[in-house]
Amino acid sequence: MDPHIRVATTADAAAVRDIYAPFCSSSAVTFEETPPTADEMADRIESTLEQYPWLVAEREDGTVLGYAYAGPLRKRQAYQWVVELSVYVAADARQSGVGRTLYTSLLAVLEAQGFYEAYAVTTLPNPATVAFHESFGFERIVDFPAMGYTQDEWHDVCWWRYQLSAKETEPEPPTPFPEFRAPAEPPEKDAEGAGDGTGSERGTGETTLESLLDSVVQEPSL
Repeated sequence: MDPHIRVATTADAAAVRDIYAPFCSSSAVTFEETPPTADEMADRIESTLEQYPWLVAEREDGTVLGYAYAGPLRKRQAYQWVVELSVYVAADARQSGVGRTLYTSLLAVLEAQGFYEAYAVTTLPNPATVAFHESFGFERIVDFPAMGYTQDEWHDVCWWRYQLSAKETEPEPPTPFPEFRAPAEPPEKDAEGAGDGTGSERGTGETTLESLLDSVVQEPSL
C-alpha cells in the first residue's frame, strides 16, 4: 500500500531525528556529523514551515518512513524563487518507492507555491542518489572535487537543478507555505444566506494541498 504523505509537525521530530541520525554518524550523505536532538529537529521543522513545505511519509499505523523538505538555496532576496531539497528515508523503507513519492510530492507543492527551480546538493560517490536524481530529470550542473572531509576521507559534491516551471519576466513572490495551505476565506453570503452558488465557499488551501498530495500518491508510476 502507498504511504500516506502529510505535512510534518513538531510531534514528528523524534521519528525524523531517528531517521536522520545514522546518516550523520555513519555515512557521508550529509556533512552534518553530530545528529541534532529531537528538540533541535522540532525547531528545524517549525522554522522551515514558516515558508517551505516539510512532508513526511507514514504507514497506516503512523510509523514515519521518511521525510522531505525544502529550504532556501541562498538567503539573499533575489534567490527567493529557488530552493534546496532534502529527502531521507528510514533504512527499512528504502527501495520501496517512499523516497520517490516524497520527492514527487515535494516538487508538486513547490511548483504550486510559485517556486521556479529546485536544487539538490549530493555527496559523491553515491550511485543510488545519482540514479535517483537522473530518473527525475534533474540536470547535473557541476561536480566540486574534494569539497568536504568526513568519515575519514575527502568527498566530491554534486549540484543538481530541476526546473519546476518557466520563469516569468516579472515574477510574483512565492506563496509562503502557511498561506498556501490555509483555507481561503469564504465569500460573503447573499441576502438569503446562500453563498454564490458556485461552491467556491469551500476552503481552497488545505483542501487543495491534500488533493495535490493524494493525486501524487495515486500515480501508477510511483
